[in-house]
Amino acid sequence: MTATAPLGGLEVLDFSTLLPGPLAGRMLAASGATVRKIERPGGEDMRRMGAKPGETAVAWRLLNAGKEILELDLRQPADRARLEPLLARADVLIEQFRPGVMERLGLGYPELAERYPELIYCSITGFGQTGPLAGRAGHDLNYLALSGLLALAPHGPAGPAVPPLLAADIAGGAYPAVINILLALEQRRRTGRGRRLDVAMCPNLLPFAWWAIAAAAETGAWPGAGDALLTGGSPRYQLYRTRDGRWLAAAPLEDRFWDTFCAAIDLPPRWRRSGDLAAVRREVAARIAQRPAQEWEELLGARDCCCSLVVDLATALGKQPDEAVELPLPIDPGLRPAAPAPDDTPCQAAEVGT
Repeated sequence: MTATAPLGGLEVLDFSTLLPGPLAGRMLAASGATVRKIERPGGEDMRRMGAKPGETAVAWRLLNAGKEILELDLRQPADRARLEPLLARADVLIEQFRPGVMERLGLGYPELAERYPELIYCSITGFGQTGPLAGRAGHDLNYLALSGLLALAPHGPAGPAVPPLLAADIAGGAYPAVINILLALEQRRRTGRGRRLDVAMCPNLLPFAWWAIAAAAETGAWPGAGDALLTGGSPRYQLYRTRDGRWLAAAPLEDRFWDTFCAAIDLPPRWRRSGDLAAVRREVAARIAQRPAQEWEELLGARDCCCSLVVDLATALGKQPDEAVELPLPIDPGLRPAAPAPDDTPCQAAEVGT
């Protein structure tokens, strides 16, 4: 990595598994940090998820590209001795165990902070280091359920659908971890001291509910399932089925966009400011159903009204399933002077120098 990389020279130890911590470490590596990922002998579970027999999962390679991988049994003195020089020069440590595990391994924050006071120690868990749920196991769907967000999704008698994105792992775990690590690095630059970072995925989802919190404060009632402006309760933020069975995502929230949209679909004026939102939604749906998707793309794409067709992932990525894909990262290209190529796989370290 070139010296101009923003995190060039930064040394990170990544003890995490699966998605949140590894993605955080991946982003730091893509920004110039040297990231060494510590895994148990045989590797973490993500290596085998969806992989063909004898192969390493592509999902694991995407999350760990650009890292140096070390397999260590932290209960063995010889492997702990290999780890010690890495701890001594680490700027950042990321771990994702349940509270208490790192302490039992002799790698808890109080012990390491006494030896390495400049260390920034980032712990990622579902519910934080303390509290009644601290030791509870969970995955993304559990955190979405307990955050209150899943209950806001529109659903019928069959209940809410399983979301197609891991919002808690990424937006509640990986992204806050990177943000707080960068903030802690700046604080350390000013004070000379590291710190413990407690990244809790479930409560970190609550910024997504900002609109629901505001709506409740204004109306005195919490939004229900699918009845709010941003969850399907308005014709101005809605999915409409086209004649050929595809879907149009229409989000003309502001009046200027709504008026342009209504004119384009020839919605009668009496419906444009009607307070009967369900009736307006039916009227709009009936008009969208009269034309195939491509016609709507040509008609609405030429107008400034916040409309787009729902496309599949292949279209969005512009790639075939068997093509090598680099993990898209939200890092400005100018901050990634030596961004890893798609085939930049993790490096298995044979020995660790001092």
